[in-house]
Amino acid sequence: MSGPGRWWRRKSTPAKVETYTRWSFHFFAVAEVAVFGLPALGEVPLPYAPWVCLMVCAHAAFGAVVGSRALDWTRGRRAQPLRLMSAFGVTSAVFAGVTLWLVDRGLDGEEAATALGAVTGGLVFFGVGMITLGIRSRRRVPALVLGFSAGLGLFALALGAVMSAALITALTALLGTGFFAMTSVFSVWLLNAVYELDEARETRARLAVAEERLRFGRDLHDVIGRNLAVIALKSELSVQLARRGREEAVEQMIEVQRIAAESQREVRDVVRGYREADLGVELLGAQGVLKAAGIDCEVTGETAGLPAEVQSALAWVVREATTNVLRHGDARRCSVGLLMSEGRVVLTVENDGAETAAGSGGGGTGLAGLRERLRAVDGTLEAGPAGAGVFRVVARVPVGEAVTGDAVACAPVAVDVVAGEAVADERGAAA
Repeated sequence: MSGPGRWWRRKSTPAKVETYTRWSFHFFAVAEVAVFGLPALGEVPLPYAPWVCLMVCAHAAFGAVVGSRALDWTRGRRAQPLRLMSAFGVTSAVFAGVTLWLVDRGLDGEEAATALGAVTGGLVFFGVGMITLGIRSRRRVPALVLGFSAGLGLFALALGAVMSAALITALTALLGTGFFAMTSVFSVWLLNAVYELDEARETRARLAVAEERLRFGRDLHDVIGRNLAVIALKSELSVQLARRGREEAVEQMIEVQRIAAESQREVRDVVRGYREADLGVELLGAQGVLKAAGIDCEVTGETAGLPAEVQSALAWVVREATTNVLRHGDARRCSVGLLMSEGRVVLTVENDGAETAAGSGGGGTGLAGLRERLRAVDGTLEAGPAGAGVFRVVARVPVGEAVTGDAVACAPVAVDVVAGEAVADERGAAA
């Protein structure tokens, strides 16, 4: 079962919901044959039994095609299958009329009449349910349900049924078709809602990236804007003094040079602060981000005493590993630990989404970039499966003897999962 399990876990959440919805309606076709078609073989007399069973099988197969095309339409992958839906509606009505006609013929035994009545209901129930999947306006669904139910009752009257029997037939059809129609409506609504939430998540991620860019732009403006204005004024003053042959022009240009050098230093500080990551903040953020995503997360570790360059390198490991868990994994549990061992600090990020996380593993550009960062501080990085269903990232960096401390639990921080992931990606791209 590892193959099907891996195939399922590789799917995104919206794709899983779509697969479940699609195969649920395919199962309806199987259920129609099993519940209504096969029993007719033993309860309907010959020569009608095989024809009734074949009719139900053909109707079920036709319904499966209609349901599949309708779901494709709801996802925008093909045009609305109006002709196919209309043909299926006519087929359902004709088949249901044929079974009612067979009941009216008074075939041998009450069991045969009951079986044919059940077949009639099944044809109408599943027919309306599949057609409902392809209806654009949900206000038309009640009209479809009422139309089929009333038509079935009127057809029973036309065949000579008493008023009470025709009314019972219409009410039974109303309840059955109403149930299957509402099931179809809710299934399509749920599928569309999941995809819309996923699209909203991507939109929020893009907005978070844009907000981070604006913040960086504002920081640069605050640093450079004032200094450039001063440089422009002093340069203009120096030009005027030089034209008059005043020695103060040299002093003004020296001041311009000093301000320009200071501006360069301030810009480097801004960029450095943007690119460097803080390990303590990333550990706290990882727990908040993962918990916000519904992943049970335990974060332990103490960053006190670690050199700044070591903290920065390990912070990028936490950021990239957390992003991979959110993006590529389907994990339910994740643990992030930081502890000292034999003169080196060891960071471990472990989750139970091994199959999908491995897809972004050792050969990915993200982990390759992390190895380069760790190489600058003589560190190493290992990433790969670690047991059944477990994916582990381990970073080891040598540190001085002054760094000590036991691992302690870090308190959670409420961080928006989408914004945290998007900003981490943008910062990684900028680096």
